[in-house]
Amino acid sequence: MNTNKRNYLSIVLRTLMVTIGACFSSIGLEIFLIPNNIIDGGIVGISIISSYLSGIPLGIFTLALNIPFFLIGYKQIGKTFVLTTAFAVTCLSIGVSILHPIPGVTHDIFLAAIFGGIINGTGVGLIIRAGGSLDGTEIVAIILDKKVSFSIGQIVMFFNFFILIGAGFIYGWDRAMYSLVAYFIAFKMIDIVVEGVDESKAVMIVSDRNEDISQAIIDRLGRGVTLLNGQGGFSRLSTHVIYVVVSRLEIAKIKSIVHSFDNNALVTIGSVELAGKKYKKKPIH
Repeated sequence: MNTNKRNYLSIVLRTLMVTIGACFSSIGLEIFLIPNNIIDGGIVGISIISSYLSGIPLGIFTLALNIPFFLIGYKQIGKTFVLTTAFAVTCLSIGVSILHPIPGVTHDIFLAAIFGGIINGTGVGLIIRAGGSLDGTEIVAIILDKKVSFSIGQIVMFFNFFILIGAGFIYGWDRAMYSLVAYFIAFKMIDIVVEGVDESKAVMIVSDRNEDISQAIIDRLGRGVTLLNGQGGFSRLSTHVIYVVVSRLEIAKIKSIVHSFDNNALVTIGSVELAGKKYKKKPIH
């Protein structure tokens, strides 16, 4: 496949993923959250409140309020991300306008928060995987992240804190708390969709039983291990540090393996982005 065809296919797939993601988010908002006065975070949350107070359709606010952020981001972040985000927001605006006349499927606030959060988070996750976003506040957060010591996530949470307080005054504090539940569930779903259920974790193990533990990991999990040369900072004794990459679903198993040999072993776990096939799982014989 030549470069032009590959680029064309990539654009088509990205467009399709963004469109599907916006459809999911539209359903989560209009069918579950909004009918029960549960809001989302960011510009979408502000748009929901503004639409509620003014009677102007939500789709108009989601598009109009994001336009200034598109202009700012286009100059300071890059056109690909901003254009993908603009397309996603446009699809969302159309989607919520089409679905608005349809009544919500449940009046149970707790169920609405759970399923609304799951569906909305799935949609946002798909859009992020396609290289875009669904909210102008994230564009601001990316810009501010270069100038302040706070992370992008902390900046977004700062914005959302005040939005949820506003929801408490307008809808009542119980709805604000349900909004927080929906937001947390959506956040976790975004993580799952973006990283995948099979998210990779890097595990480092320091133990005197490193040979036994290494062999057990190979035999029971089918994972290749790397032995790094290490030295105790206090004892100055040489040792091997076990390095292995596993999925998040294998974390409990690897802890069990380690502790079956050495209850005093030091185990550190961190998220990694896996590239290449060297650490892919091997068949267990």
